[in-house]
Amino acid sequence: MSGTTTAAVRRHRRAAGAGADRWVVLVVLCASLLLVALDATVLHVAVPAVTEDLRPGAEELLWIVDAYPLVCASLLILFGTLGDRVGRRRVLLLGYGLFGVASAVAACAPSAELLILARALLGVGGAMIMPATLSILRRVFPDRRERALAIGIWSAVAAVGAAVGPLLGGFLLEHFWWGSVFLVNIPLMLVSLPVGRMLLPESRGEGDGPWDVTGALLAAAGLFGVVLGVQRLGGGRAAASPFTVLPLLAGAALLLLFVRRQRLHPHPLVDLRMFRRPAFSTSVGCIVLAMLALVGLELIAAQYLQLVLGLSPLRTGLRLLPLTVAAMAAGLAGARLLRRFGPRRMVCSGFCLTAVAVLALTAMGGTDDPALLLSGFVLLGFGLETTLFGAYESMLSEAPADRAGGAAAIGETSYQLGAGIGIALLGSVMNAAYAPGLRSVPGVPRHASAAAGHSLGEAYEVAGRLGGSAGAALYRAARDSFVHGLHVTLLVSAGLLVLGAVLALRLPSVMTCAEEPAAGEVGLPAPREAEAAAGKPRVSA
Repeated sequence: MSGTTTAAVRRHRRAAGAGADRWVVLVVLCASLLLVALDATVLHVAVPAVTEDLRPGAEELLWIVDAYPLVCASLLILFGTLGDRVGRRRVLLLGYGLFGVASAVAACAPSAELLILARALLGVGGAMIMPATLSILRRVFPDRRERALAIGIWSAVAAVGAAVGPLLGGFLLEHFWWGSVFLVNIPLMLVSLPVGRMLLPESRGEGDGPWDVTGALLAAAGLFGVVLGVQRLGGGRAAASPFTVLPLLAGAALLLLFVRRQRLHPHPLVDLRMFRRPAFSTSVGCIVLAMLALVGLELIAAQYLQLVLGLSPLRTGLRLLPLTVAAMAAGLAGARLLRRFGPRRMVCSGFCLTAVAVLALTAMGGTDDPALLLSGFVLLGFGLETTLFGAYESMLSEAPADRAGGAAAIGETSYQLGAGIGIALLGSVMNAAYAPGLRSVPGVPRHASAAAGHSLGEAYEVAGRLGGSAGAALYRAARDSFVHGLHVTLLVSAGLLVLGAVLALRLPSVMTCAEEPAAGEVGLPAPREAEAAAGKPRVSA
């Protein structure tokens, strides 16, 4: 029986590659991910140039920036589950094509409205690409040890893309017009589309029953409302504003309807029974908590470096670069760490290491301390990437192979929601701790103090207009208040990280490294038979 199972696994490994070496497939998938990660951040440095050329209003400018992540996060579950039904490679290749077309439209957009539309289409393409890369990776690496290494490389590439985006954008803007930040996508797509068609294997789930179109639309609309509301909160919008509250309430109601429909539907889009597995639900929670800490901290750290220490945008990017390098190192070392320590200790240790880094950074003050920032950012990047790596690997390994697209979409949605909520939550904490320090600055008129309480950048503008001793007093008070708010925010973030470490205790203590063949392969036993042949008890959902 053991020989039969081993031979079947070998047949499955050959079938999973579909004529291509699985490591070549990983290279193609990483190129796809690099493109999506780049596009998420490359526009940030081009916003001033876009504003000068297209003259968008304040609301239009927000949509230019937010349309991509908003649409992408909303459609991850829709396209992730669609790939399980119609073929993951098919959805991925369609995403490539749409991404290339939308990039061309964005680069040549003559108006803000057309640029917003192009960014939304880029979000659609990104939602087709992101879950497909993870689900195909899950398919072509049935051995968990190899899959852990592949996920480590995959996550390291994501870190590189997010970091290189602003640097690449800055380089292009120095030599070309702002549309060039989108044109770089087109050559990559022209290469990825034919190479992906030749090398990537096609795979799909069991595909029993019709695809639940109504459920997919409920999920997309619900996530759109929730993410839109969270983004408006993160952008400093009033919590009581109907444009913030209504999307949140409507989105939450639609998501509740989606969950109810999935429980009753004979062929659900998302198998909610996966959440009954402690490893799966805990991994999703850990991803959300890790992103809560990461995105808010990066945003506040960038403001501190530029507005408090007075560094240029380029020097700010270079100061934050050790965080990315450490994250890359953690991703590449993740597979070995996971085998040695297991998911529980790895994720828990990652959270604890990040909390230590955050607490160390509370020593930041009004003067530059390069050694402190370097050590803090290195620990922060390594700890958070260790956490995310362990959580993603555990989540993907726990999900059934035929539901890989849906599981990957849940993971990516958790990532996006955690990032959005992190900006809103930590931004609100920062504002609440910053504003009170400016209410009564000696010699400064009350209206000027109120205006300065909105943000540190606005405080500097008000101080410049006041001039004299009043302006200098307001400048010092705003700077000191921002540093105080930074410390409070770091302490709140450390608390969230400790909560994540406690949550991670529910993960398995050891990494089970048996191969996980998919059901339904020709000549391959179903998982229940394979586990019985290997003498392993089946974990019930």
